[in-house]
Amino acid sequence: MAAASCPDIQDLHMHTTADKDGATGTFVVTVQFGIAPQHYASFMLEMLINAKKSRELEPGCVVFDVCEDPARPGEVFLYEIYKDAAAFEQHKRETHFLEFDRVVAPWVTSKTIRVLSLAGQ
Repeated sequence: MAAASCPDIQDLHMHTTADKDGATGTFVVTVQFGIAPQHYASFMLEMLINAKKSRELEPGCVVFDVCEDPARPGEVFLYEIYKDAAAFEQHKRETHFLEFDRVVAPWVTSKTIRVLSLAGQ
């Protein structure tokens, strides 16, 4: 079985306790996407741009990791941490997110969103 690939995560604990500029967060969002095979490469390009902008432009976005599992082609998993629920709501209003969502919507075959909190925080 192939190992899952998540290039931005090296030590998850390190990311959640202090990330960019020492920011911490406890509001966790995971998203599982199913993507139409013919649009997978385009989706990943748009997703990686969106993730980079989220990390760089949103003070409330602490972690935004894009993961794929070679054993499950066409599936993409996001692991996001925000300072709080308000930061996540702001993320959904950001211009870069709205543009990303508009562009990729026709390529998405399924989408499951979960909101969690970090244990022990």
